[in-house]
Amino acid sequence: SPTRSTTNRRYPLTDDQEIEIRAAQDEGAYVIDVGGLRAGRAEYLMRDGRHIFTHTEIDADFSRRGLANKLVKFALDDVLSGGGQVVPLCPFFAAYIQRHPDYEELVDHKMTMDIKKRRERG
Repeated sequence: SPTRSTTNRRYPLTDDQEIEIRAAQDEGAYVIDVGGLRAGRAEYLMRDGRHIFTHTEIDADFSRRGLANKLVKFALDDVLSGGGQVVPLCPFFAAYIQRHPDYEELVDHKMTMDIKKRRERG
């Protein structure tokens, strides 16, 4: 299993709430908390050493704060620091990588296409 970063990142918010982002391996997710409350998660599966990101969700109470972007950036930076690769099945991850081409090197395009083709066939 690849080496995982256990570092949490904290970002102060203007309303004195703090954002914490961390890898929650036991949940198969990266999670983001705001003021101590769970605000969202980016779910993934591990297959052949790759993070297959399947779903990203931010609670409606925390929307429109840019939290999803912070969460995805943290997850991609964590995978990058561990020398891993990603399969962005989650549309938000795919769009983020498209907007930030520096992360393109992380994408396992063959596995991504193989999984998408299998899903299309049912």
